[in-house]
Amino acid sequence: MMAKKPPKPAPRRIFQERLKITALPLYFEGFLLVKRSEYQEFKHYWTELRGTTLFFYNDKKSTTYFDKLDIIDLTCLTEQNSNDKNCAQFTIVLPKEEVQLKTENTESGEEWRGFILTVTELSVPQHVSLLPGQVIRLHEVLERERKRRIETEQLPSTSLEKEREPIEDYVDVLNPMPACFYTVSRKEATEMLEKNPSLGSMILRPGSDSRNFSITIRQEIDVPKIKHYKVMSIGKNYTIELEKPVTLPNLFSVIDYFMKETRGNLRPFIYPTDETLETKGFPVTSLK
Repeated sequence: MMAKKPPKPAPRRIFQERLKITALPLYFEGFLLVKRSEYQEFKHYWTELRGTTLFFYNDKKSTTYFDKLDIIDLTCLTEQNSNDKNCAQFTIVLPKEEVQLKTENTESGEEWRGFILTVTELSVPQHVSLLPGQVIRLHEVLERERKRRIETEQLPSTSLEKEREPIEDYVDVLNPMPACFYTVSRKEATEMLEKNPSLGSMILRPGSDSRNFSITIRQEIDVPKIKHYKVMSIGKNYTIELEKPVTLPNLFSVIDYFMKETRGNLRPFIYPTDETLETKGFPVTSLK
């Protein structure tokens, strides 16, 4: 008898998981062709503009982003001539990088330009060709972004210091731990990954003592393989014990490091339920 396939995530579930991971409001979304400096060619991503960050997903149903781009320091947005008259192409110019974007059609190109300029310049641009309803949406997003920044500035100084650290990924504002953290043993983490590969391939768990942590991953190269990595808490930082140890400012950055080093092949293990399995201190039998 064949095992039942896990149900496909509903759109609301996808939205909730993305909100939980990014901790930023969604302003606009759609497919984009993206070419960053390290890319040899354009890549097709489902893209979300949240706050002043673009999040890139491999497909429309992915809950975990593959890459992201902070555009708050946008220098300018320049239009490019495209060989395809049905699409728009422009370049996001940042202090340390230039990123090329292509849209599926010229109308969505104007929308992307409008939303990007609105959240970065904190004003609705006058030189974009949009319908009255689309302009109203820009004004709504402008007010939401202004409010978000005011609330951010009012956070305690300790919170602001954390925001200024090198990118805190997978931040859950209600939970100081990454979404893939579970209070399980090495054996339980292995069973979770082996029995539920569709839910992710990486679990953060407590280490053998109360101070440190461990990462358990499931890689599929030729055959599925389980690996474990120690993450040592040293002062305010966390060091991944590798051949060349890597030190990062927080556990969110530790998860992000594994994702980027494997080009998105490793994904945080996130169990899709409304309740986080009794604050994630659940028995493995609940996953069977």
